[in-house]
Amino acid sequence: MTNKTIKPIPDKLKDIYLNGLNPIVSLATKLNVHPNTFTTISFLFGIVAAYLVAVGPLRLASLFILLSGMCDTIDGKLARHSGKVTRFGALYDSTLDRYGEVVYFFGMAYRFIKTDWYWTTVAVAIGLGGSLMVSYVRARAEGLGFECKVGIMQRAERLVLLGFGGLIDIHVLMAVLWILAVMSNFTAVQRIVHVWKEDQIGSTKGDE
Repeated sequence: MTNKTIKPIPDKLKDIYLNGLNPIVSLATKLNVHPNTFTTISFLFGIVAAYLVAVGPLRLASLFILLSGMCDTIDGKLARHSGKVTRFGALYDSTLDRYGEVVYFFGMAYRFIKTDWYWTTVAVAIGLGGSLMVSYVRARAEGLGFECKVGIMQRAERLVLLGFGGLIDIHVLMAVLWILAVMSNFTAVQRIVHVWKEDQIGSTKGDE
């Protein structure tokens, strides 16, 4: 029996999106653009998005958070395509990703507090905690020697839902935030369970 995982973004759509970025990656490789450049641009787009979601047009903020996610995807593809994968680049990318996400969630919290939608602010806080825990569990697991990329609400899914939710309507974004609040924490638990199972398998093999 196969164990099928529900995915917010179908693999076919992911493949179409990733393939669509290949011309940009090829051009950046020819121009000798460093992957960290796209990492930095992604972070700056995230800061602009955070400011806009706090005090500006929601749809423009959503567009910038999607652009931030696109640049974040490009930096990894570019690093692999150009042979510039480094440990510092991985650290730099992960660190700016976390800062960018925190600032964007703060921006959303400010907007909803300002409009007296306090329960949505609770969803923002829970979603932020879950998002950070998803990243933390993976980093801690990989530091212990486990591969831990499982989960239905990873960073790419979070940014896509936030971006398109905000592009549609603020009430859709509010619904998305509650989904993130639940599913990001569920994903963190998924990863903990995954590592536990892998550890049990490793312990069993060690006893043989």
